[in-house]
Amino acid sequence: MIDIEQTFTALGGQFVTAPDVLTEKLKAVRAIVFDWDGVFNDGVKTEAGSSSFSEVDSMGTNLLRFGFWLHHGGQLPAVAIITGVINGLADALVRREHFHACYSQAKNKVEVLAHFLDQHKLQPSEVAFFFDDALDLSVAQVAGVRIMVRRNANPLFTDYVIRNGYADYVTGNESGHFAVREGCELMLGLLGQFDSVMGERLRYRPVYDQYYQQRQAIEPSYWLVGPDGPEPKTV
Repeated sequence: MIDIEQTFTALGGQFVTAPDVLTEKLKAVRAIVFDWDGVFNDGVKTEAGSSSFSEVDSMGTNLLRFGFWLHHGGQLPAVAIITGVINGLADALVRREHFHACYSQAKNKVEVLAHFLDQHKLQPSEVAFFFDDALDLSVAQVAGVRIMVRRNANPLFTDYVIRNGYADYVTGNESGHFAVREGCELMLGLLGQFDSVMGERLRYRPVYDQYYQQRQAIEPSYWLVGPDGPEPKTV
């Protein structure tokens, strides 16, 4: 049996919350929320203001959703991207992977989180949150599980997050280097679902196919956040 703590600390990952405590928190998770810039990428923008994602991280999100689907007896987790800007590739990933929602221009993210959770009748303690920077802290303060994507250029910020208890795990991989995949595999490993996910994905039918059909039936919603809160956005 693989030692999850040893495997991820060997990558340079840092458990702020003890693995056994983090495992218990993960059992309650029914939603996954991602920041975009600095999480799915290194935050570098193109001339058009867009930033990319990798297929490695995208696959990680799908495997994690499948793992939670197995863990909760066939109930899909609610999934959203909450980003402080407008990014066409974030919208594209949400559309392709059938996430539930994408919120753009979200400056006060905890208010946006409340909107998303109200849509799905969930509590902040049921959220796993991937984040990397100051704009994300209002959500990190309340989310049930917090995965902070490492960036060695901000040691004071990392120290601040850890001292104030805003993260449960800090990735070993830096932003832009598949840290989302690392966090997804960590959660699957702690839940004891990784081998089941791999086995059912390999067989494809009937279990993974049932999950996939449910996932594909999701119609994502897109929101532009203004002074009066989120408003539907046409994509």
